[in-house]
Amino acid sequence: MIRIVLVDDHPVVRAGLRALLAGQPDLSVVGEADGLSRALSVVTEARPEVVLMDLSLGTSGPGGAEATAALRALPEPPEVLVLTTYDTESDILRALEAGARGYLLKDAPPEELFAGIRATARGETVLAPSVAATLVRRATPGAITITEREVEVLELLAYGLGNKELARELFVSEATVKSHLSHIYAKLGVDTRAGAVAAAIERRIIRH
Repeated sequence: MIRIVLVDDHPVVRAGLRALLAGQPDLSVVGEADGLSRALSVVTEARPEVVLMDLSLGTSGPGGAEATAALRALPEPPEVLVLTTYDTESDILRALEAGARGYLLKDAPPEELFAGIRATARGETVLAPSVAATLVRRATPGAITITEREVEVLELLAYGLGNKELARELFVSEATVKSHLSHIYAKLGVDTRAGAVAAAIERRIIRH
């Protein structure tokens, strides 16, 4: 029996997943949580093999990537399978770097979810087709590779921050900000801040 904990801030989503998984004789939901603190408590007590983790856990507090990192740091960490609606490059990278074993989307067919949970419990990597394609594009020689810092810059640009504000948010000098912008413009083939944001959204590097 594979023991599962659901981490999602929407009770209706958790109820739907619980009902869906109840029909599988080898899968058992042993706990639920709507955020990091509750997830740590439930996982420590229930000791599941797999945690199904949403990336968006409300507007305040840590998100799914942070929760994943915290769970993976436990003495007896569960495997984490992200189940979310987000498939931008920055979301995928943050989740995998935090220690997630797999990454599926909420529009996945039930059989794909069941198979993904079983594979995750075996320690195998599970990726939605669109997620795998994003990672392949990133690894392809000659493809555009945006660094994590550049993703941060792009996300702040999308909120309309100027160079001084960017420097303050990133704890760097304005000269460093200009250097980041120069690299971003070159990689995306644009010459304006608005163009960079538009290109990043179109290429699913950021979401806004």
